[in-house]
Amino acid sequence: MCGFMVYTKKDIKKEAFAKEFEKMKYRGPDETRIIEKEGLFGFHRLAIMGLTEEGMQPFEKNGSLLVCNGEIYGFRKEKEELIKEGYTFASDSDCEILLPMYEKYHEDMFKRLDSEFALVLYDAKEKTFIAARDPIGIRPMFYGYSTVSGSIMFASEAKVLINLCKEVCPFPPGYYYKDGKFTCYYDARVSTEVNDDDLETIYRNINQKLTDGIIKRLDSDAPLGFLLSGGLDSSLVCSIASTYLKKTIKTFAIGMSEDAIDLKYARIVANHIHSDHTEVIMTSDEVINALREVIYHLETWDITTIRASIGMYLLCKWIHENTNIRVLLTGEVSDELFGYKYTDFAPNAREFQKESEKRIHELYMYDVLRADRSISGCSLEARVPFADLKFVNYVMGINPEKKLNTYGQGKYLLRKAFANKDYLPDTILYREKAAFSDAVGHSMVDYLKQYAELQYTDEEFIKKSKKYKEHTPFTKESLLYREIFEEFYPNRSNLIIDYWMPNKAWKGCQVNDPSARVLSNYGDSGK
Repeated sequence: MCGFMVYTKKDIKKEAFAKEFEKMKYRGPDETRIIEKEGLFGFHRLAIMGLTEEGMQPFEKNGSLLVCNGEIYGFRKEKEELIKEGYTFASDSDCEILLPMYEKYHEDMFKRLDSEFALVLYDAKEKTFIAARDPIGIRPMFYGYSTVSGSIMFASEAKVLINLCKEVCPFPPGYYYKDGKFTCYYDARVSTEVNDDDLETIYRNINQKLTDGIIKRLDSDAPLGFLLSGGLDSSLVCSIASTYLKKTIKTFAIGMSEDAIDLKYARIVANHIHSDHTEVIMTSDEVINALREVIYHLETWDITTIRASIGMYLLCKWIHENTNIRVLLTGEVSDELFGYKYTDFAPNAREFQKESEKRIHELYMYDVLRADRSISGCSLEARVPFADLKFVNYVMGINPEKKLNTYGQGKYLLRKAFANKDYLPDTILYREKAAFSDAVGHSMVDYLKQYAELQYTDEEFIKKSKKYKEHTPFTKESLLYREIFEEFYPNRSNLIIDYWMPNKAWKGCQVNDPSARVLSNYGDSGK
């Protein structure tokens, strides 16, 4: 991960800009640079591709400037074509190709990119600033309007903008900004490959497209590692990567000291793929002590995001402090495509598809936010193979009747796509899903609830909750998270749109807690 901050005017002092920019130094601890030209460009670097000094940003060409937090997959082929056309390059950084690509394609560049990215550039010819974000929102970006002149400012995290801007908002995924206007260039919810393939064709395509998405994310000049929960999604990523690399990979799992559901399953996977596996144990004290730090990094008040981030953050912190790993592959985005436990209650295929589209559209505020902030907060980079655009596009185009859980098991298509190929033992391939915040140990969520219960009397809970007219806390746990959030980000609750919850319009989903553990179909998921 890297971090950037760009102001489109020069009416803020560089010292004030630098003071706020320092707050996300952890995103790029290797080197920091701030330059003042047409505006202010700041960049914190975490060197992943092209590790030399020449790979440091901002990149500059013919007066134009660019900063990008991203990975441009397949950049070498594009670079070769640009070299043939006379372009020269100083580094092996993948992001160095972006200014030449922009010169060639202008705004059409964004839909050509096979990438997880957020970027801002200054076009010297047109004398204008342009910003863009990848279609899933894997890489974060926020914008705000300066309290000095109302001019727009961009940054990788909201925390560096709130003292300089009147209003701070997430930059919409799949959009670019130019001349005061936001334009959609790619809607990840709408597939261009709507199909009614037979099941065998679907299995084959899911297998191939996910495999391709994983392989392209193994290209790194910095050391790779893998988060392994023992669930289907992360286990598939690890198994496919291990098969392709034909070498021992490093896998990492975390769990509570007393009842970590996932640790035993992660161990089964690690033994099966012969990975160099590390288990990290966390205690109730570590969970509670990490809470404020996690909320600070996340910039959210959402219950399930905070719960699920604690284990991931503590694991990534351990990896950062004890290894040389710089890049981590994760299993996020599978649920949004293939279904959660609660989508078993979808009344029909049309409603299932609508829910999937909604979850894909909101990913940048929930699971993708969690992965980015938990990992980047520990000076590491996240890569998310299930968010590969070709894979997402294909799965979203499958007839939703075939994605409904009429098979007696969720994510059936994904499971069958990797059956009979020895990727995973059946105990993993057909294991019931457990929510990550529960699977690190049911006791973790219980400890959080108990801790919140001790912070407020019933009367205090009612009184304090009423202060928040929007997204009003409805449990003592949600009030605790909201109060910590407001300490760091007062009156900025608009950074997400609502609490992540199952679709309460569906029968069976009228619950008051986001955990799948409270659903009637949870069954053996927690065993």
